[in-house]
Amino acid sequence: MTKDRSNVTALLDEIPSFSRQNRGGIFLVIKGPDRGESVRLDGARPVYFGSAPSCELVLSDKTVSRKHLMAELVGDEVLMVDQGSTNGTFFGGSRFEKIAIGFGAEVKLGRTVIKFLPDEEVVEPEPSPEAAFGSIVGADTKMRQLFKLLADVAATNATVLIEGETGTGKELIAEEIHNHSPRRDGPFVVFDCGSVPRELIESMLFGHVKGSFTGAVGDRKGAFAEAHGGTIFLDEIGEMALDLQPSLLRVLDKRAVRKVGSNTYEKIDVRVVAATNRDLRAEVAKKAFREDLYYRLAVIRVSVPPLRERGADIPLLVSHFVQSFGPQLGIAPEDMAKLIRHSWPGNVRELRNAIERACLLAQGNSLSVDDALVQDGGSPALGIRTDLPFKEAKGQLVEMFEREYIEDLMRRHKMNLSAAAREAQIDRKHLRELIRKYGLDPRVKLDEDEAED
Repeated sequence: MTKDRSNVTALLDEIPSFSRQNRGGIFLVIKGPDRGESVRLDGARPVYFGSAPSCELVLSDKTVSRKHLMAELVGDEVLMVDQGSTNGTFFGGSRFEKIAIGFGAEVKLGRTVIKFLPDEEVVEPEPSPEAAFGSIVGADTKMRQLFKLLADVAATNATVLIEGETGTGKELIAEEIHNHSPRRDGPFVVFDCGSVPRELIESMLFGHVKGSFTGAVGDRKGAFAEAHGGTIFLDEIGEMALDLQPSLLRVLDKRAVRKVGSNTYEKIDVRVVAATNRDLRAEVAKKAFREDLYYRLAVIRVSVPPLRERGADIPLLVSHFVQSFGPQLGIAPEDMAKLIRHSWPGNVRELRNAIERACLLAQGNSLSVDDALVQDGGSPALGIRTDLPFKEAKGQLVEMFEREYIEDLMRRHKMNLSAAAREAQIDRKHLRELIRKYGLDPRVKLDEDEAED
């Protein structure tokens, strides 16, 4: 399925405006002669796998029977039923005749392995008539579509994964989801997975009991318990170490937490909203993020467009921030034009900081765009943002370097991927990922070696 990062992507079973009767999915061949082939299970009828032309997924694997396996949606369960195949069907190394499976399950028939994945759909809801959702403003169509979906999502208990670059307002979106939900009177707890030392994450997320480790002088509630009755926002979820992810997955599955040092689980009533500036699907593919955890988090997946893709919103945002920091000030049309032309690598957060700085430094009745675009005391070398937290400033600098390096590299090699990769001494696959990440021209040219990959 195609993925457009400017759209919102969702598993739609919990959204009122996009509800459907059954929770279907996609069977994808991940191993065998038919790798890459897929078929959708939607509840309308069973799906058959085999070598017979009448099967919904026809396999050329000679070790697969003509009608080998059947999958069917029964209520909320996906049942897999072997059809009396010669070589059998296996799950987790064990042969079965009938079994219920969930998302992420891998089933082997002959030399072929198929995987059951959620049926993610890119949805483009009707744009909201409003140019704001709570404290988030935007008149761009992408933003108003986002506002419409967020309004529907907020009314449910669905887990939400917010994806977007640094500074696009992911925490603000999470807070507005909470504020527009039935849990608005409950707590909204923020937990930054990227800023907590890994040895303390379990204690801070789930709590601990007295004496469970050195320094545990008393019982302590974790972030999940503090969010009971409300919403927990797991920021930078992509930064969580791989070996800690199973503990989070258990909490999401059980809706209960076990404090460090305790043998008992405590029930919690919490809505989970997570955010990342990484492409978690790519992290899953690299085995850097657990696939089962990804699917538990990405029930609703929202991609927030960067500011450079919604430049028409800049005057609206500038006016919004000026009203907050210097309502008596104005801005000249030529200065507004400069702000619109600026690339804003730090997105809305950078724009907000720039306008706040310009309002503070303004003399007379109008603010200066030069004050907005230049750091207090002048810009440090390389455009380093010393007015941001270290991690964010470093991330912006790395992104700026990568974008400019790749743009110049590909331009000099006339978009020849292999020639560019050889000069840069990086793997072609990694170069492809960087080209996609920064939205460069996808029409890269392949040399003979690349075409054979």
